[in-house]
Amino acid sequence: MTPMNKQRLTDFEGQWVPRINTYLDENLRESSDQAILTAAMRYSVLAGGKRLRPLLTLAVLTEFDQAIDAAHLRASVAVELMHTYSLIHDDLPAMDNDALRRGEPTSHVKFGEDVAILAGDALQPLSFQWITDSGLPAPVIAQQALALAQASGPTGMVAGQVADVKNTGHQLALPALQQLHREKTGALIHYAVQAGLIQADVHDDVAVTLLEFADAFGLAFQIYDDILDVTSTPEQLGKATHKDAGEQKNTYPELLGLPGAQAALKAAVATAQTALQRAGELSQREFGLLASFLTYFIN
Repeated sequence: MTPMNKQRLTDFEGQWVPRINTYLDENLRESSDQAILTAAMRYSVLAGGKRLRPLLTLAVLTEFDQAIDAAHLRASVAVELMHTYSLIHDDLPAMDNDALRRGEPTSHVKFGEDVAILAGDALQPLSFQWITDSGLPAPVIAQQALALAQASGPTGMVAGQVADVKNTGHQLALPALQQLHREKTGALIHYAVQAGLIQADVHDDVAVTLLEFADAFGLAFQIYDDILDVTSTPEQLGKATHKDAGEQKNTYPELLGLPGAQAALKAAVATAQTALQRAGELSQREFGLLASFLTYFIN
């Protein structure tokens, strides 16, 4: 299996997270002619976060020796706008009713529900604007915009959110829980890897296999998040913990117990490693940078 190297991820984050944050900061300063809307958009986007999704796209480009210019950076960072929109709406009283996100008051607590909803509404199309005006070739733009629409829309992230809220209090079987998380959390992670493959013009069996890695990574990410809700403190996570059980949410620890969830996490990570190994055999490339992202799940 492809070895996991934590230092490699740390170095990659050190190289790109500051650039991503600077790009978001500079390019959101005049995002609207409504000052309060601009402030609300910037507040949530710049509140912090791992920047995992754009990092995955940039990692794929790096693995395929694709030079990352201004156009690639803009199109790669756009996913963070879509992700932030989903967090703003997920935190609303009608959804998860969270008051804390990344250690700070959530958008609706800070700005009111009306402005929070509109900030999310604005960030969603802005993500497509950044892709389409990035300067990448038109076929790349079309493919990436379509992929983001599919990942974030009624057969992706939104579908998963509907399944989440409508099945609260009703225990799902494992296949239905996996489908919920494949849509709600996994779809944008799948897209993040897919965006890199589109930009690097990788469309063969290697791409298919790397998307299998993305899906396994997305599953591991959600299981890990479920586990942290049970085992961490609000100070550690920067948001409320132990809410899932109290609200009878469908999670892996609730369905499988904590040991079962930990076993499922280990299995998902192994599946991701196997996919990278297979992609390496097909391409005669070494995907150690992508493998390093799996160290995220090692405490």
